[in-house]
Amino acid sequence: MENLVAAMDFWRGRRVLVTGHTGFKGAWLALWLTDMGAEVTGYALPAPTTPSLFELADVGALVTHIAGDVRDLPALTRAVRQARPEVVVHLAAQSLVRVSYDAPVETYATNVMGTVNLLEAVRQVGGARAVVCVTSDKCYENRETGRPYRESDPMGGHDPYSSSKGAAELVVSAWRRSFFDSAPMGEHGTLVATARAGNVIGGGDWAKDRLVPDLMTAFAAGRRPLIRFPASIRPWQHVLEPLAGYLNLAQRLWRGESGAAEAWNFGPDDADARPVAHIADRLAALWSDGAGWDATGDAQPHEAAYLKLDCSKAVAELEWRPQWPLDEALRRTVDWYRAFVEGADMAAFTRGQIQARLSGALAGQNIRAGHGS
Repeated sequence: MENLVAAMDFWRGRRVLVTGHTGFKGAWLALWLTDMGAEVTGYALPAPTTPSLFELADVGALVTHIAGDVRDLPALTRAVRQARPEVVVHLAAQSLVRVSYDAPVETYATNVMGTVNLLEAVRQVGGARAVVCVTSDKCYENRETGRPYRESDPMGGHDPYSSSKGAAELVVSAWRRSFFDSAPMGEHGTLVATARAGNVIGGGDWAKDRLVPDLMTAFAAGRRPLIRFPASIRPWQHVLEPLAGYLNLAQRLWRGESGAAEAWNFGPDDADARPVAHIADRLAALWSDGAGWDATGDAQPHEAAYLKLDCSKAVAELEWRPQWPLDEALRRTVDWYRAFVEGADMAAFTRGQIQARLSGALAGQNIRAGHGS
């Protein structure tokens, strides 16, 4: 595995633009990058929830915060010009399946045209060496065959959200082949990749109609939440796992590794693709205090019953692998929300979890290298 100390040194002083830094994943990423000494500019709408990790960890004070909408090409272009990024991580999105049924036009405008605008702004301004566009594991045409999805599988999507993410993948592919082709890279100096992550969990997520935030909010209030689709299987992972993958991928692109300018899956080990009911049961047990849940009998909009990623490509070619197994990810998540309820300093607590993952990764690296036991 690539030396993690050297990888952390890579980010010191590096100019990075993160779109969507006010969201759940974006705030975690901004904290991680600033802890490593990166000069981060964030471009996003206001935090989508109250409370939010962005506010609790005072992320706005750590980055150059630019309020803006990725649907606004002129404003986004000005932000790229101001940031002069070497690395861009595009996270801004309408990220909820159920919201996409209520707001399909907004979903497509944000997820598809937002991606178009980001890539076009980078092309017009120039100077960025690495662009990672984050889409979703739901970008695939989900035939529910029971086989994990590989990067070469066709794009699709039953609902507007999933479809919009498949379309965003096609947009990136078109811009990469038309404007950012790795063969004549000397003309533009930019490599572009996409990242498809599984269901991320962790502290600081209060998004509507998402399993873990719904459970944590209900347990803290002493309520029994209603769960949709308890038999549905998803690839669960702590938020820090795919973020580590994005950072690894960005470094490869920055170094000019043209083979990295492709699509990549970042998901958990096969054993951690588990039913919703398993996650709910385990979180209730970890929370204790008599926590429990019930299944709702109401009719629900369609959601895939089975979704699993084949991440062998990232493991083999990027030397990336998840560090925290599912039970550790669940325990860390409950610890975070417990600390929030108890009034802890959540900026410090969140940084502590980032450092804990890094320490575990370094220990694992040393053992594999024969420097420990």
